[in-house]
Amino acid sequence: MARLSIVSLRKLFIFFLCLSAVLFLLITLQVVVELGQFERTVHILPPRDLHESGWRHRLHGSRLLASERTSPGGPEGQYPYIVWWSPLTGEIGRLGECGTNKCFFTINRTLYSHPSTQAFLFYGTDFNIESLPLPRRAYHQWALFHEESPKNNYKLFHEPVITLFNHTATFSQHSHLPLTSQYLENLEVLTSQTYLVPLNQKNELRKTLAPVVYVQSDCDPPSDRDAYVSELMKHIKVDSYGQCLHNKDLPSHLRDSIAMEEQAFYQILAQYKFILAFENAVCDDYITEKLWRPLKLGVVPVYYGAPNVRKWLPSNSSAVVVVPDEPPEKLAQYLKRLDEDDGEYATYLEWKLKREVSNLELVKELKERPWGVQDLTQENYIDVFECMVCSRVWENIDRQKKGLVPKTWQAEGNHLKCPPPRVFDFASGPRNRTSLRGIWMASYEQSKKEARALRHLAERNRNFTVEQYWKEVFTD
Repeated sequence: MARLSIVSLRKLFIFFLCLSAVLFLLITLQVVVELGQFERTVHILPPRDLHESGWRHRLHGSRLLASERTSPGGPEGQYPYIVWWSPLTGEIGRLGECGTNKCFFTINRTLYSHPSTQAFLFYGTDFNIESLPLPRRAYHQWALFHEESPKNNYKLFHEPVITLFNHTATFSQHSHLPLTSQYLENLEVLTSQTYLVPLNQKNELRKTLAPVVYVQSDCDPPSDRDAYVSELMKHIKVDSYGQCLHNKDLPSHLRDSIAMEEQAFYQILAQYKFILAFENAVCDDYITEKLWRPLKLGVVPVYYGAPNVRKWLPSNSSAVVVVPDEPPEKLAQYLKRLDEDDGEYATYLEWKLKREVSNLELVKELKERPWGVQDLTQENYIDVFECMVCSRVWENIDRQKKGLVPKTWQAEGNHLKCPPPRVFDFASGPRNRTSLRGIWMASYEQSKKEARALRHLAERNRNFTVEQYWKEVFTD
């Protein structure tokens, strides 16, 4: 009997356990359904309801409304709507404050035809022809944010397309909101000696290290840097840690791409005399961490990229600038001479040792730019871009109230422009099956046709299909 009783109790326990699990699943399902309904409600709430309900969404440190009062403006007396057509922020909706102006930012494309929608924002890398906000009404403003190189979206770099936009934020100093210094936090990180290795110690390390280091895993980009470096390696030793032209291994814990900002990785690079700082594209003002990193570490950058890079260097003698028309052998000879002459090499680090940035243009840029990098006391450049567009929208709303002609902003060809990609004709250039070297010039030429086709279709001011677009491209 006792045994039977124990068996019965076990069965009863299992029954209640199963019943509890079923009830838990039912409750969980109900919660999920209700949350889903709530989420859909939030997605479709009109901006006025979002404001009145006090709902707030914040991303990238954006400032939100400090009060419940809204300013008059827009076709319906509300704040204007600004739609991220190709989203960068990913936020559903946000009523943001830009000084005294307020705009509702959203990724909700269904607001395209709303009378309060005044502007559309595009992130260049994701800009495509499959869906554009057409027809474009007279008061619709288009704004482009694109900080990347041409390899991400070549058609944007041609005048027929870039001039479709009213407002721009690009790496070019000619754009409405220049992002040229986007990879440089401040002057202090440039002059810091945190990672600086004394020259006598670098000379000692030369017994086991090459004078030059190269770290790239994005191989064969439009700048054709790997072909140049491959030829350079014939004439001077180069330690290459990345996947491109790899000949030296990093410690196992630093081989992941996310380790590129690790202190231990910086310490390895800081031991070298020279870092090959070669950009993936050659465009004025397109300057990335490839230049700033060696300058921060106290290593002399051997730079190939922006032709106007000297405008941005901390001093006249802070980098060896590659002359692409000269053979790599000549560069190798110069680097060898610097490696062997401590006095001449030291002239490239004099600014660092003195903690002095003599380039007043660079100083002015970092002090006067309206955004910060990794600085919680400043707005980031995405917020500033949004507010630039918001303020300009409000300027025209105010002009309309005064009976004035709306102001027109227009992007120009130099707001985003790069020359055709270059291919070095070195016999030693990469020739493996997966090499992209052969595609960039063809891609560039194709992108010119795509740009003209897009311009023609956009000027018709009505929607078009992908098939119509490609037909236009190939009948160009």
